[in-house]
Amino acid sequence: MLEALIFVVFPFCMLFAAISDALSMTIANRVSLVLVATFVVVAPLTGMALSEFGLHLAAGAAVLVVTFGLFALGGMGGGDAKLLAATSVWMGFNISLVEYLVTSSILGGLLTMAILVYRRSPLAIVTRQNPVLRNFANEAVGIPYGIALGLGGLVAYTGSPLMVWALQRLSA
Repeated sequence: MLEALIFVVFPFCMLFAAISDALSMTIANRVSLVLVATFVVVAPLTGMALSEFGLHLAAGAAVLVVTFGLFALGGMGGGDAKLLAATSVWMGFNISLVEYLVTSSILGGLLTMAILVYRRSPLAIVTRQNPVLRNFANEAVGIPYGIALGLGGLVAYTGSPLMVWALQRLSA
């Protein structure tokens, strides 16, 4: 049961955030709340040491401070900032957090370039009314960075502490 939560909740939240941001340019607060609440409940049940648990929460807090600053400067959306922080709680202060941040940054840069090229193409004019593509075509809205965060989270999650624990439990 515990393994199932680890295998399902995080990936579902990442996919939901990516799709939601692509379609509506918003990431609901409940996604970040579900991520943090599930971690807080599940992590102690895996036998995670209190000190490690605290470091995971500290990773989320540190990322939230940085991303809140970026949000205040207009460099990032609020939903993106909260999702980054909530995802960082699952990664902790280790290589999976670095992998998440780097992968999301690279994917975000590629996504941004692709959307900017798309917005200047004739295809954007034709697809402006399409419910799926309208945000990609609209130059008045930002970049749905939740797509990059969701995909980056899925890539980094395979090496995260809880996923490693769940995989070890299944193989035992």
